Amino acid sequence: MNLREEVGRSRSFTFLRMLYGFLGPALMVSVAYMDPGNYGTDLQAGSAYGYRLAWAVWLASIMAIVLQYLSGKLGLASGSSLPELVARSIRRKSGVVSYWFASEVAIAATDLAEYLGTVLALNLLFGIPLIIASFIGAMDVLLIMSLSSRRFRTIEELFMILVGVISLGFFYLALTTTPNFTQAVHFSVVPSLPGQGALFVVVGIVGATVMPHTLFVHSYLTKNKLSSLEPVDKRRILRLHFVENMLLLGLAATVNVAILVVSAASMYPNPNPTIQQSFQVFAQRFGRVVAVVFALTLLASGLSSSTTGTIAGQAVMEGMLGVKVNPWVRRLVTRFINVFITTIVLLLGLNPLGVLVYSQVILSILIPLPLYPLLYYTARRKFMGEFVNRNYTTIVAVLCAVVITAFNAYLILGA
Repeated sequence: MNLREEVGRSRSFTFLRMLYGFLGPALMVSVAYMDPGNYGTDLQAGSAYGYRLAWAVWLASIMAIVLQYLSGKLGLASGSSLPELVARSIRRKSGVVSYWFASEVAIAATDLAEYLGTVLALNLLFGIPLIIASFIGAMDVLLIMSLSSRRFRTIEELFMILVGVISLGFFYLALTTTPNFTQAVHFSVVPSLPGQGALFVVVGIVGATVMPHTLFVHSYLTKNKLSSLEPVDKRRILRLHFVENMLLLGLAATVNVAILVVSAASMYPNPNPTIQQSFQVFAQRFGRVVAVVFALTLLASGLSSSTTGTIAGQAVMEGMLGVKVNPWVRRLVTRFINVFITTIVLLLGLNPLGVLVYSQVILSILIPLPLYPLLYYTARRKFMGEFVNRNYTTIVAVLCAVVITAFNAYLILGA
């Protein structure tokens, strides 16, 4: 080996070691992109429309990667989280409180999806009645708070395992259910919108993929990560952030497409699927093991994404109101609200999967809350310094915002 090759290998090893040390912010965010809300919208898209909405999953994922990169970059470059900057920019206290309340609604909608996912997974795996499972599922607060008492790196390392479980589980399902990969690839690049109902699902996919709370929390996580690292060239840290963002959110995008593909191969055509039907179809057509793997990924998804939601809530409350609330109190209040909502849903006999999809539409409508301030701050040298967006970056980000806004407006006006 010559000197140049040895130096190149040494640099590669050093970069990978640094990447592992930085790994965390995009990892925590990626779990939110594989949460039960994604299961709901992707399962409905695949079972109702086959592979035809695969393009929407890829489009939403690409927009998410761009916007999450900007959110993380904002925290690194400015040293402040997005909620903190928004609070400083709004002059009236009443405006700050209103903005905070709307942000909390978005976080509550996210947590509802995660909680429902946990409840459904417990029902499928252990045969526990949904009403009882709804109370057992609320106990995830104990798991999350026990993790919060440990060093944060322990949580990040646990998330590496959970992301692995979810990813490997769905790649296994994608191979086992023998989907039509030719159609999947075709509709990944050729947009199709078969009817008004499909538009509703597309908006849900966008809401499940590009989520308000992840745009808030990514800047918070990178800001804290930067303060925990030894002094180092910030430009190098931004490169690490870019690579981590592409790898982890690219993986999340692939998992979301896998969910749609598995649903299309197993249940199409079925316009009104339920999670329970999905489980039964997997068990009948492909065996009990496949069904159990599906339920385990749902459980891992619900439990892990709850942590990201809790951290997002803390970031918003601390950043906007300057109030530090005990995580136990915050988590218990959020869980109590969602236990109440879920109990009503179950007593009325409503389809939990339908509730999941509607919660994602709420998220899609509330995306502008963090989206437009994020575009504003990252395009201003006042906040970003030398790391202000290049013109083409701002153009791409604005196009993402226009597409998201257009989907929402078309749905509302066409309703």
